[in-house]
Amino acid sequence: MALKDIFRMNITNDAPARNGYTATPDDDNDLPHSGRALWVGGEGTVAAVTVNGDSVTLAGCVGVVPVSVRRILATGTTATDIVVLY
Repeated sequence: MALKDIFRMNITNDAPARNGYTATPDDDNDLPHSGRALWVGGEGTVAAVTVNGDSVTLAGCVGVVPVSVRRILATGTTATDIVVLY
């Protein structure tokens, strides 16, 4: 299933998030759709694939992480309570 990037045509990305959903890290499946940022409630590392397909590992994440991802990987992710903000 292709990722639905609902902000692809958005001109400004500085508006606050209006919604969010809890993300479950998964090595095989994309998120339902991208967001403006992640909220990380429990500090740790987030291993992810960006909306452009790049693999990233973000260490020491807690609070708002301004990154738009298509997948949060189970392997390598130690952060908890991850919410996709959109």
